Amino acid sequence: MVFVLLGDKIIGAIALADLIRKESKEAILKLKSMGIKSTMLTGDNIQVAKWVAEELEIDDFFAEVLPHEKALKVKEIQERGLVTAMVGDGVNDAPALVQADVGIAIGAGTDVAIESGDIILVRNDPRDVISMISLAKATYSKMKQNLFWATGYNILAIPLAAGVFYNFGVVLNPAIGAVLMSLSTVIVAINARFLLIKK
Repeated sequence: MVFVLLGDKIIGAIALADLIRKESKEAILKLKSMGIKSTMLTGDNIQVAKWVAEELEIDDFFAEVLPHEKALKVKEIQERGLVTAMVGDGVNDAPALVQADVGIAIGAGTDVAIESGDIILVRNDPRDVISMISLAKATYSKMKQNLFWATGYNILAIPLAAGVFYNFGVVLNPAIGAVLMSLSTVIVAINARFLLIKK
């Protein structure tokens, strides 16, 4: 709020407010649909913070947080047993980015924030956090698939190559064994390539 004075008398007031980007609301709603809670840390006064939190449907918020308190608030959330990801772009966000389990820096932010983050978003778009989470989940899924395939393949192939089934008339030619081992690597690589299709 900016007041206009004439001498000692208030003759007007101008209300200032940040515009809420539609991308922010989309990101919060998508996080909710993924079962992820969102919390806002802001230095703004409690009335402004409450209004923004309600507009964006944010689960929780901390208002009037001083720069050095942001990391403490992240730690407080962690002490509830929650895994935390902090998104920030300013010098004041750097300690909180370091404290969080995952620090996500906005690429358009300050160098200090970028250096403090584990992940840097190239664009200034909160929806990129959703893309990052989706990519991480897809990558983890591929890792599990490949581990399952490689383990199962080797549980069968190693005893076969060692001659365990020799008494049953099953003998593996070393050349065929080499081909089968290469085939395992090719299958894992092809499966990993399907991650590009997921993108």
